[in-house]
Amino acid sequence: MTSPGEQAEILALRYLKSQGLNLIAQNYRCRYGEIDLIMRDGKTLVFTEVRMRKSNAFGGALASVDSHKQRRILAAARHYLSEQRGLPICRCDVVLLNSVSEQGIEWIQNAFSE
Repeated sequence: MTSPGEQAEILALRYLKSQGLNLIAQNYRCRYGEIDLIMRDGKTLVFTEVRMRKSNAFGGALASVDSHKQRRILAAARHYLSEQRGLPICRCDVVLLNSVSEQGIEWIQNAFSE
């Protein structure tokens, strides 16, 4: 049985594929953290954080991608890139969901950077 978080990632992946992105890796883990989805958008490598919140009581899904979370994602992205040949164009995106539903998916490209 899949958790709501796993279901959110499945929906986000399906959505991003429908937008023309291709999956490179899912749930990339290293000692610095985890990246939910690593996608390719043309020549750009996209590190994607998927967030779901059922309630906006604490700021909603976007508020949960705070500076601490951003630093961990960026550190994990740097680790991933250190294992690759060359240095591709990269960006960090966030996919937000308010429920486990395809309705209301919000995709924020270039959500944060160093």
